[in-house]
Amino acid sequence: MFIRLISFLVLAGFYVGVGTGQPLVPALIIIGDSVVDAGNNNHRTTLIKANFPPYGRDFFAHNSTGRFSNGKLVIDFTAESLGFTSYPVAYLSQDANGTNLLTGANFASGASGFDDGTSLLYNAITLNQQLKNYKEYKIKVTNMVGRDRANEIFSGAIYLLSTGSSDFLQSYYINPILNRIFTPDRYSDRLMNFYSTFVHNLYNLGARRIGVTTLPPLGCLPAAITMFGGAGNNTCVERLNRDAVSFNTKLNNTSMYLANKLPGLKLVVLDIYNPLLSMVMNPVANGFFESRRACCGTGTMETSFLCNARSVGTCSNATNYVFWDGFHPSEAANRVLAASLLVQGISLIS
Repeated sequence: MFIRLISFLVLAGFYVGVGTGQPLVPALIIIGDSVVDAGNNNHRTTLIKANFPPYGRDFFAHNSTGRFSNGKLVIDFTAESLGFTSYPVAYLSQDANGTNLLTGANFASGASGFDDGTSLLYNAITLNQQLKNYKEYKIKVTNMVGRDRANEIFSGAIYLLSTGSSDFLQSYYINPILNRIFTPDRYSDRLMNFYSTFVHNLYNLGARRIGVTTLPPLGCLPAAITMFGGAGNNTCVERLNRDAVSFNTKLNNTSMYLANKLPGLKLVVLDIYNPLLSMVMNPVANGFFESRRACCGTGTMETSFLCNARSVGTCSNATNYVFWDGFHPSEAANRVLAASLLVQGISLIS
């Protein structure tokens, strides 16, 4: 409740100051994985898709857009809060053309990771390919508005990066070769190297306002409890959460180093670990009823094609649930997360 109140007051102040109906920043660029994918995987040959019911059942016109949720994502609420009247278009969609690109684009792909090897396992769009798509996007925008205006858009835009969960849950923990070669600590170091290189590359392409989300409490995701918690377990898997906390500490330290090293860069780490953990551990206090079981199907494992119109047991009201499917938050949880991230990311706006 406190976060929501502060968020409201902050936004009210911003809108009074702006007073023009214009967005607070010129564009919003989204990069990452399924938590922020708005439909790019619809156009890939991959099992990691969400462009079918019951996904999107609470979205506009009950439309399954490819978002891994029953409704809006965190980035959708973020776009609304920043004053945009539309959401960044999925770059591979038919809508990604003309003036639709002037306020940003979404390059994210379900199952993408910091490590391109993770993405390749699921034929997701790697971070390096997302960066190449962004370069192509820059050319299109520059051709429309000219170099000077385009550079104003690119430097003033907010870039949101959300990835890393797939590296652990869909690669490291289930790959006997990887977890034999690397301890969780060393694997985190490996991902930090990829992250640092990516930020450098994005910076060299003109990005100056970057927000990167932490890992969530990996051990509290319903599918993670099912896969790694042991028979009959219904509590968070602590070793996975410890790995996430360790990774997040490194993410903070690496980001501080990069922000100090690269002139003019605003690089903010956005904590989703603690807000989501709070919802899981204290669902009623956060306005939820169920935080262990997801809404779709049995609520223990289903995601992507396993969460479908024939899934038995899917809940009728997802607003009571922290999780929509085995890996992804519900629209209601995304709303709470977005309010928290808005407060944390104020320096990216100012």
